[in-house]
Amino acid sequence: MESSTAPRGARIRRTRSKAKASQVLFAFTAASAFVLVTIVDPYSGATASPYFQIAPTVVDRFDGQNTQTLAIAGGFTNTVTRDGFAVTEIVPEPEPVVVASVPEQSDDSEADAAEPKVYTAPPAAVPDPGSAKAYAYTAIASRGWGEEQYNCLVSLWQKESGWNVAAMNSSSGAYGIPQSLPGSKMSSAGSDWETNAGTQIEWGLGYITDRYGSPCGAWAKSQNSGWY
Repeated sequence: MESSTAPRGARIRRTRSKAKASQVLFAFTAASAFVLVTIVDPYSGATASPYFQIAPTVVDRFDGQNTQTLAIAGGFTNTVTRDGFAVTEIVPEPEPVVVASVPEQSDDSEADAAEPKVYTAPPAAVPDPGSAKAYAYTAIASRGWGEEQYNCLVSLWQKESGWNVAAMNSSSGAYGIPQSLPGSKMSSAGSDWETNAGTQIEWGLGYITDRYGSPCGAWAKSQNSGWY
């Protein structure tokens, strides 16, 4: 008896043939669709581009309407960095100010710096020959001073020691006619300074000249401060 069922191998061949035919048909359909789209609307893929422009000979299919534009909002930050600098003002050095130096005055000359006041001494009597005053009169004249300087010296040492060669101040220790402090300073004029009136007078006139310039200058100092 002859079987009506097709052999197994023949069925498999018909299935593969059908699948292959389907693939061919799909490929043909896709290719045909791509060709038709290009023929019917050749600009469908280009109008979205900002660089698309319709040639003058082609009819505007948008009837004068603007082409499609796309604006994308965005932001950016641009940081600029530059080197810093410092400005230094050049200040000129001030010109030096010359200040005149003022010599310091000793205590003995402070009164002399004040407004000068003229002090006059009363006229002195003619000295007795051989006395201490007679020696002083000669010493004043030898220095070129006049009678007024002798009068000032007589008044000054009369106030200090009474012209006593051995006079001593009990509180200060000043000694002799000129009241040297200490008395041993007069040894520069002679070793007999303790007893010789001439030695004491020579030392006293040298001290007055160096410190006050003249006997009247020493007399004015004594009148101002009580000592010279």
